[in-house]
Amino acid sequence: MNEPDYGLLLDDEVRAYIARGAAFYPPNAVDLTVAEQRDVYDAMCAAFHAGRPKDVKVWDESHGGVPCRRYETATPNATLIYYHGGGFVVGGLHSHDDVCAELCARTGVRVISVAYGLAPENIFPSCYNDAKAAFEAISETFEGPVFMAGDSAGGNLAAAVTHQTRERIAGQILIYPGLGGDPTKGSYVEHANAPELTTRDMLFYQTIRTGGASPPVGDARYAPLQDTDFSGLPPTVIVTAQCDPLASDGESYRDAIVSAGGRAVWFNEVGLVHGCLRARRMSIRGAAFFDRVSDAVAALVKGTWPY
Repeated sequence: MNEPDYGLLLDDEVRAYIARGAAFYPPNAVDLTVAEQRDVYDAMCAAFHAGRPKDVKVWDESHGGVPCRRYETATPNATLIYYHGGGFVVGGLHSHDDVCAELCARTGVRVISVAYGLAPENIFPSCYNDAKAAFEAISETFEGPVFMAGDSAGGNLAAAVTHQTRERIAGQILIYPGLGGDPTKGSYVEHANAPELTTRDMLFYQTIRTGGASPPVGDARYAPLQDTDFSGLPPTVIVTAQCDPLASDGESYRDAIVSAGGRAVWFNEVGLVHGCLRARRMSIRGAAFFDRVSDAVAALVKGTWPY
């Protein structure tokens, strides 16, 4: 298969976004030590932080023994639990702070961001256990329906917890999630060397996440697409980026849910790359991507299915 021409697939705004990020977080970041990766990732996140809408109130608190950050405006009647991306290795409450605040402001939902333990200090299933513990405590603390969301590694955790607690989740919004799809076909092959995330990067994160052990097989806590039962899952919206090896996971996950009789829709946004939530202030395409995510949250919280 010929290498995609990213010079044609990406517009000037997206290329400018990539260049700005690379000034902090270089394309070969996985060759750095984990401590160095965290430093450069934090610097990049700080540079892209767009601030919080002024009407959003924020509290740092613990749920289930896991550090969390709660965002509210007015009087919310539902809760969205958000798990951040970062390959299970980088990121935290700071890295997606403005994203969570904007989701809160746009939708009126309570958003609670979860700082699950990172690898290599916390190898699988520790991160999942943190995600699940936070969910259990949050669902017991706040009244109203609970929705799940996350991007990249966080999308994996959101789906993994949902699979184990599906009857208690009202809906999920997954943003370029890594769900354990077939690495021999689709976007894994076509976009193996895409800007922002490559299959080499993914192998590094997998090795750190498992502590060097072979990935578990058939464990939906690790790879939701390896579940044998997709029935009873809540309404699901998956939003991926075209130029991303993980894009096909969105298609596969949608198909699995629909085949089991559930509601799921997949949007693969043209001309965008992994991590493009941060491009929303620099790119028309990035802004439309965030609109897609925000609209999905708003629709699911209202109990509608406009798809």
